[in-house]
This record gives sequence, C-alpha cells and structure tokens, in this order.
Amino acid sequence: MLALLCSGQGRQSAGMFNLFADSPEAEPVFAEANDVFGSDIRDVVRNANNTALHQNRTSQLLNVTRALVAHQCIASALPPNLIVAGYSVGEMAAWGIAGVWSIADTLRLTATRAELMSNASGSDDALGFVRGLDYNTVSGMATQKGCAIAIINPGNLFIVGGARGMLARLCDDALRAGAKHSGLLAVHVASHTPRLDAAVGPFERALRAIEAKKITASCKLLGAACAERIFRPAEAIQGLAAQLARPIDWNTVLVALVEQGVDRILELGPGSALADMVRGEYPTVSVRALDDFCSIEGAKAWLGN
Repeated sequence: MLALLCSGQGRQSAGMFNLFADSPEAEPVFAEANDVFGSDIRDVVRNANNTALHQNRTSQLLNVTRALVAHQCIASALPPNLIVAGYSVGEMAAWGIAGVWSIADTLRLTATRAELMSNASGSDDALGFVRGLDYNTVSGMATQKGCAIAIINPGNLFIVGGARGMLARLCDDALRAGAKHSGLLAVHVASHTPRLDAAVGPFERALRAIEAKKITASCKLLGAACAERIFRPAEAIQGLAAQLARPIDWNTVLVALVEQGVDRILELGPGSALADMVRGEYPTVSVRALDDFCSIEGAKAWLGN
C-alpha cells in the first residue's frame, strides 16, 4: 500500500513550486490559495526573504498549498487504495486530500489555525530540537526550563516548544548532556505545547462550522493526534483541535502506517524530512520525496511501477 505524507513547516523555499510550473492541474489550487493569501502565492515564495517565508501564517499556508498542489498533479497516477497522514500543519492538508474539506475550506481553515496559534502564542515563543537523548531526559530538561516536548520523532529526535531564551538554554544543556545535535528552529510559535491552550477552543469551533464530508472511498486517513485511522471525521475534530496544545507522537504514526501494510511512501514536500525519517527506521519500505524527482512525470512513473 502507498502512503502519502504531508510535510510540516520548515522546508519552504523560493523554489518550492517550481516542479508544478507546467502543470495545469495545479492552477485551481493556486487560485484558491491566492484568494486566501491575498496575493499570488508563487510571487510570495519567489520574492520574500527567509524571515518572511517563515512567518507563521505564511509558512502554514505555503506548506498546505504545496501538499494540495502536489496531490492534484499526481492524482491520475495514484493507486485505488492509499493512506494519507500529515505532520503538524501537514495534517490539515491530509484531511483535505482525504476529501473531508474542499481545497478552499482546507486553506481557509489553515489560515484560521495559523492566526489563532499566533494570537495564543507568546511573542518570544519558538521551537527547538534535541537529537540523541532519550525521552525522559529531554522531558525532564524541558520541564526545568518551562518548556515541553511538542513532537516525538523516530531516532530520539524531539521537537521542544517554549520561550526562545529558555529553549536556547535547554539546547545548550542537551549538548552538554551528550545530545548529538540541538538547536532552534525557524518556527515562531510553541506548537503542540500547553502554551497554545487558548487556541484550542476557537479552532474547534472553526472546524465544526465547516461540514466534514465522508472520506474519499479510495483513501484512508490516519490521524496524527491518535495515530489511528479516522473513519468519521466529525468525531475526530476534537482531537485535531486539541493537538495545537498537545504533543504529536510521529514515531507512533510511522509504526501505525507500517502496521497498516504500507510498503511505499511518497512525501509531498517541500523537502524530504519525513522521507528521511522513514529511510532511517524502515529500510525495507520504498520511500521517495516528491522533491527527489526532476519532473511530475518522473514521480508518476515511480508511482506506476
């Protein structure tokens, strides 16, 4: 079975839409994204500096747009049975790809999500990472600094959220304690930590205001909040909203994908962070990132093999 993975923030760049320049299938998605964003989203990535690309609302919309565009462009080559999952804001794209929302509603809800998160987060909040220490050690360090683990990844890679100054100290402490790598990320909210509690209720209300349609018959949806298959989206909305302020266990999501029978994975991007995680943990799974290919036709050829 094929799994499509929708990426989170961090890998957006000036060239993130180049692969779709000659794809007419992409135009309806770009039109909806331009309407939500307020300008041509492709001009934004071409002309914005790195700081602007990582502004929270911009970043979330860029990454969800990328996944939706990618899906539209490869849809004709997809098998009749697949599963989709998303990492952090990528789960918004995953729900859209699964048919729960229209493209327009997916993008509008993503914009709402970003705005609520920015409003709830402290002005100096951020995310950092620690690789190479165990969960209990990182969790203890985080608690001491008033921070919290936000995402549990394979290979003892933890994303941690909190105030930027305390996160920097945590990262230094982690290196002294033997972490392989540690540092701050270009994300300016403390996603998936209790610092965003104030965003959960308003986001759930926004989600419930949009009809949650049945999941597309040929597509399974795996929720990152529970690492379980979602059968009734309306009943999973509370978990989708709550994860703004609760940690995501992406390691368990990958375990669940393999248990579901996934033997091929395509990360929609931008970048290959999720594909690289899978390669490190599951060498027998055939894994590619869309950005590995020079063209959409090349990706379609791989999908057809």
